[in-house]
Amino acid sequence: MKIKINYSAEVKKALKKKRAVVALETTIISHGLPYPDNIECAKMLEKTVKDNGAVPATLAIIDGIINIGIDDNQLLKLGKKEEGVTIYKVSRADLPFIISNKLNGATTVAGTMILAKLAGIKFFATGGIGGVHRFAEQSFDISADLEELSQTDVTVVSAGAKAILDIPKTLEYLETKGVSIIGYKTDSFPLFYTAESEYKLNLYTNELSEIADFIITKEKLGYTNGLLVANPVEKKFELKKDYIDGIIEKALTLAKKNNISGKEVTPFLLDSIYKLTKGKSLETNIALVKNNAKICAELSRLYFERK
Repeated sequence: MKIKINYSAEVKKALKKKRAVVALETTIISHGLPYPDNIECAKMLEKTVKDNGAVPATLAIIDGIINIGIDDNQLLKLGKKEEGVTIYKVSRADLPFIISNKLNGATTVAGTMILAKLAGIKFFATGGIGGVHRFAEQSFDISADLEELSQTDVTVVSAGAKAILDIPKTLEYLETKGVSIIGYKTDSFPLFYTAESEYKLNLYTNELSEIADFIITKEKLGYTNGLLVANPVEKKFELKKDYIDGIIEKALTLAKKNNISGKEVTPFLLDSIYKLTKGKSLETNIALVKNNAKICAELSRLYFERK
């Protein structure tokens, strides 16, 4: 069986000429945001990447074909969720099955990193990474995103980790796996909806050029793991910590009451938070992922200028 990879003309040309390309995930389209906000957000992210000097590559599996860059019809298929069309949430464990059975899949952070590496894309912008879930000592629920960061050489720009997680355990896991976290214009680990936290970072800088040089040095040393660039949500869009913490606790209680587990936990919690905040979380979510796309595009461009 031959694995089919379809590159958009723009991405193919950029990769051939060694120009800046930024990978974008599709779980946010299929499982993260409601329709039609998800479609509008996906288009806005691609435009943001272009406006900041890079080429966007939204990644997905359509009918078993790996797509490095998708068109409007494919975007609608991923985001509208029409009757009879199933869009699977694809991480490392699912990827071969979705491809071999010619199914449709939206990529998680881990899934996007795998496909980005396969395509030769070095940079990826997302909202927030997955991590160690609360009460993981009982459930053993740990996102594959963390393991992927430890073994796949892609730079991920995110607003930290999703605030629904156990942040101290998530940071400890990344440290154990040797994953560097560099704060951009922050010395603390951002908490998705909140720009700052009590969790201090060892590595931070106000200059993207220093991060670009770090990546080049990492490559020369032969490192094969990823890098996490922690880029906090802009202050004007953040939700106050006391407020969002209370909302998250309510969402966690709802998840427990409804026996939600595994891959369904994160989408359920994000949807519950959206409803409990009366849509405020959606505005923050879209703002932070747009900011990450902007910074990732700038970083990618600087990297190729300095190579």
